[in-house]
Amino acid sequence: MPFGAALRELRGAQKTAKGVSLYSRHVNRPAGRLVAAAAYRIGLSPNQVTLVSAAFSFTAVAALAFTRPSWPLAATVYVALAAGFAFDSADGQLARLRRESSAAGEWLDHVVDCAKITALHAAVLISFYRFFDLPGRGWLLLPLGFQLAAVLIFFGGLLTDKLKPKGTPRVEPEGAAKVVPEGAPKGAPEGAAGPLPAPSRIRALALLPVDYGAFCAVFLLLGSERAFLGAYALLFAVHAVFLVAFLAKWFRELAAIRPV
Repeated sequence: MPFGAALRELRGAQKTAKGVSLYSRHVNRPAGRLVAAAAYRIGLSPNQVTLVSAAFSFTAVAALAFTRPSWPLAATVYVALAAGFAFDSADGQLARLRRESSAAGEWLDHVVDCAKITALHAAVLISFYRFFDLPGRGWLLLPLGFQLAAVLIFFGGLLTDKLKPKGTPRVEPEGAAKVVPEGAPKGAPEGAAGPLPAPSRIRALALLPVDYGAFCAVFLLLGSERAFLGAYALLFAVHAVFLVAFLAKWFRELAAIRPV
């Protein structure tokens, strides 16, 4: 299949935009489509695309942990993280294009995502300890708190999805809802559940602060310790607020399920 034909087919096989922030909807998914079409042309498998995503992400993590902050480092870390995020979007799209899906592929994707989230905040902690002139040692707790909030949001969304009965909206880690058969692996086609309402732009804008792509942009400030520290702390506060809201929402949804 030529690149253009693959791209057209991918445009018609996208997940719903419901519950997806503006960055993921208008930047990362289109970038992922281009990557998926190119990967299809050169014969990469979805799992190989996942591993490329991991390579970009962990290159950024290593650079952040072991290199003194500077504007060149800021650009390097951001580009590597953004590229990793685009490849992360591409693996599922490639699976749909190739009509391949597997529980092992979904497992690999989620393990890489969890490792990436955990390692990135650990790298911030290392950078704070080695290179930053912090106002006080208590600031070293900031990456640990951010790491906890990010992991709980990621794992809580996945677990809520797995515990919901068949035919309920599936929430992917990036925030997209998709109706799929219970236990269906990544790349499986959506189930027939009738037309979905148009996605809310207000909700998409509100979710932007907790979008991984927006979080990656914070590292563009690494050249200024004060600017990065302030932006990182602000995003942590936003994640903490969203975490409380998400946990309450997920608990209500699961509590409303009647036992069979």
